Amino acid sequence: MRRAVARTVTLSGVSRIVSVNLAVPEPNPAKGGLTGINKRPVDRLVTVRAPGPRTTGLHTGLVGDQIFDIEHHGGDDQAVYAYAREDYDWWQARLSRRLANGLFGENLTTEDVDVNGAVIGERWRIGPRLVLQPTFGRIPCATFQHKMGEPRWVKTFTRANRPGAYLRVLVPGEIWAGDPVTVEDRPAHGVTIAQAFRAYMTEPQLLPELVAIDGLPDDLRETLAERLPQRR
Repeated sequence: MRRAVARTVTLSGVSRIVSVNLAVPEPNPAKGGLTGINKRPVDRLVTVRAPGPRTTGLHTGLVGDQIFDIEHHGGDDQAVYAYAREDYDWWQARLSRRLANGLFGENLTTEDVDVNGAVIGERWRIGPRLVLQPTFGRIPCATFQHKMGEPRWVKTFTRANRPGAYLRVLVPGEIWAGDPVTVEDRPAHGVTIAQAFRAYMTEPQLLPELVAIDGLPDDLRETLAERLPQRR
């Protein structure tokens, strides 16, 4: 195995945060109660910190954001959700409608950041202080499908394998639209968000490799280990 080395990854332009998006709560017809999936860009500095355990902590990593389905969302390993503007543009062409930043429920809309190609456990430095770490892709749910109003959206989203990335907070800091993103300390295992999402959702034969990597959330590792074929 090759040793991981720190490096900066910049794609076709300046890797940056296009918008920082916070929840505007709305009714959730899919599950009842409220949902924070409806996120809108804010034009101000936002503090980001580790929220703690999923059900007993602060739930979201961004001060001013809100999560209501704390059984399935939030906590340290899902403190922040990022989605690429380039993937929105890809979806726009296929759905024939405009998709605004924050529509998918992401906190950070990025530009020239390979979100789905991020290696699980790498480090993203955003602005002068904040450091985030990709942990896994976003699993589509009934709330997401209702929000999109697209038939069979869960299957469509899964098949596209453009899930975006959840991130944990390694070093707290502040973030604002326009902040540069630098990718550092990419792990040697090389398993990306997209590869892990595919293994989890549609290709279970890939699970043994996924379970073995560093940086995976502990609860997810336990769930995946239970799904591994039993050796005889």
